[in-house]
Amino acid sequence: MIRISTCLLFLFFTMGSLSAQQISKTNTNNEKDKNSKSQDTILNDKSADNELQEIVVSASRKAEILDEVPSSVTLLSKKQIQQQLNISSNLSDILGASVPGLGFTTNRTQNLGQTLRGRRVLVMIDGIPQSTPLRDGAKDMRSLDPTVLDRVEVIKGATAIYGNGADGGLINYITKRANVDKTISGSTEAGTNFSLVKPKGTAGFFVSQLLTGKVNKIDYVVSGRYEETGLYRDAKGRVLSPEYGMNDLKNWNAFAKIGYDINDNNRLELMYNYFQSTQHTDYIAKAGVYGNFDSPTIGVKGQRPGDPEGTPYNHNASLSYIGKNFIGKTDVNASLYFQDYLTLINYSDFFENNGQPATQSKKLGLRLNLNTPYEFSSLVSGNLTYGLDILSDITDTHLTDGRLVIPEMKMNNLAPYFQLKNMFGPNLVLKTGLRLENVNIDVPDYTTIGIRNYVNGTYVGGGVAVKGGALDFNALMFNAGLRYTKWSLFKPFVSFSQSFSVADLGLVLRAAKENTVNNTSIKAVTANNYEFGFSGAVDKLSYEGAFYYSTSKLGASYVYVDGNPQISRSPEKIYGFELSAKYRLHPKIDVGANYSYTEGKRELTDKKVYLGGDRINPPKLAAYTIYRPLEDWSVFLQMINTTGRNRFEPVNGAYTYGTGPIKSFTAFNLSSSYTFKEKSTIRLGVENLFNKDYYSVISQWQSNNMNYVKENGTRLTISFAQAF
Repeated sequence: MIRISTCLLFLFFTMGSLSAQQISKTNTNNEKDKNSKSQDTILNDKSADNELQEIVVSASRKAEILDEVPSSVTLLSKKQIQQQLNISSNLSDILGASVPGLGFTTNRTQNLGQTLRGRRVLVMIDGIPQSTPLRDGAKDMRSLDPTVLDRVEVIKGATAIYGNGADGGLINYITKRANVDKTISGSTEAGTNFSLVKPKGTAGFFVSQLLTGKVNKIDYVVSGRYEETGLYRDAKGRVLSPEYGMNDLKNWNAFAKIGYDINDNNRLELMYNYFQSTQHTDYIAKAGVYGNFDSPTIGVKGQRPGDPEGTPYNHNASLSYIGKNFIGKTDVNASLYFQDYLTLINYSDFFENNGQPATQSKKLGLRLNLNTPYEFSSLVSGNLTYGLDILSDITDTHLTDGRLVIPEMKMNNLAPYFQLKNMFGPNLVLKTGLRLENVNIDVPDYTTIGIRNYVNGTYVGGGVAVKGGALDFNALMFNAGLRYTKWSLFKPFVSFSQSFSVADLGLVLRAAKENTVNNTSIKAVTANNYEFGFSGAVDKLSYEGAFYYSTSKLGASYVYVDGNPQISRSPEKIYGFELSAKYRLHPKIDVGANYSYTEGKRELTDKKVYLGGDRINPPKLAAYTIYRPLEDWSVFLQMINTTGRNRFEPVNGAYTYGTGPIKSFTAFNLSSSYTFKEKSTIRLGVENLFNKDYYSVISQWQSNNMNYVKENGTRLTISFAQAF
């Protein structure tokens, strides 16, 4: 069956092929021309998904033309997100396949090891932080359903724009905007997905509803989606391990955004998103044999102990005020937001007397952003963006039986900042900025729980009475960038930027051996990012690239000492490059590719050692093509490839955490959509088109029997959407 289905799909592909991941930019000659098209017009213009449109970037807190940003940026449009969504609804998959410099997908509910340029990435929803830096649960990428996204903005390299946790950059999920042209419009979609290899038990389904419109001064977007994923099987038809698995998930998402235009210059906007993803399965994990290609970890029938694994809830809400010419020519944007998040991992014997860990995080914050333009002459103009970030974050990890693993850490962060953008004539852009981090963390008294040592099977570190205390961190971060945009053929930039983070404080506290917090090895990490990049276009070819070098005097790598996880504080250096290009082969055919390479080392007393796979992903090549046989029909084919990575030797015949060799693989995905009668759309997606049998990147570098999990075999998704 798999061969017949694959052949039919391949024939379908030969009639057409894929959509581009990077959007070409055209050059405009002066500032007035660039600003003549409003942000709303550009973002809602259907042609903005095509090749020759400039894109407005708002992740830097000020709407900007992409050509004027002196740093590496990847934008995923609504159309690009939908192309990937036809293949998989997992945001880890969507981003891993689309963003150069971001690590490979994990094919799990967590994004452990899916770093950006070798460092942690800060994930946000409309500027609301989803990452939990006090205790990194590595589930921040799957914090909402991708169907509510208007676009995704990825700012790469250490950045001070949004503060704590953005060592490798930031990912900002921008939610949908209202369609203000009608009183009511929307769409309904329903679909199914299932494995083409032993499809029994694999069928899932999803249904979603969107309503949007504008009534007088009020505009709105309301949507809901429910999905059940079914079983996931590998290329041989074996059920994948349920631990952190995408198997048998029940996913809910409810989203609402209501805007009120007080007048032409003043607006209020209320946003709320609820996301739930929990696993309800009749399978348990059966350990494989690490290193034996034919012995993966699989799922077998059985009863999983504990509560359903996953994210029982993630609430996000914000109230924003946007004022134009609030004081003189100064614009203001103020947002009050909160997040309430809970996630559970599997029940296990990791803690003494067994248990199921749950991490809870509650955030309350205020972002105040002002922008003042200035013009000294026709050759010197720009704007000053400045403001204040206030954040309260309360995070803890507990077992569902009530025992406390990590006490309720209370972080308060006050950070004033400013960014200066100066235009010297129409073509030279200089950006500089400062951000002052003032972080205070209160830790109460607590007693540690014993943690299993998987080398000798004993429990260590339990019963230590740790006296709490206050931890204070202060850092002044600086950034500067220069970009020249005169030549459409070659637009270079150089930049320097710093980031600040308190690296996984919870992991340090969990294994504290001292009897007071002030004696533990808790230190903040400041990273310095140096970058040279360029973009350009000639005739039907567009391209971009970047070379970067990142350093930090203190590291944040997980290492295992005597069988227990710790954080290495040794200095780190990371470097790499990204290249991408796109070519219009024919009016109906686009082809393109991007390549990412990252390498990194940490410095020990007597030597330098490579960073592990949890930080450094192997080289990634993504190639794609689009064929549009009809105006309303497109087919997207994508290839994902790695040449692998092998930097470590086994110790006593075994690889430790992060050191397992990663073997090369090449896989293909297919996505297609056809719209008829203008508002009816059939969508089709095929994951792992040719049923490639291979292991996920994370399962290889983790190098243990229980996490040795293969990737999905061929999986088909079909849906029908009706707009009105």
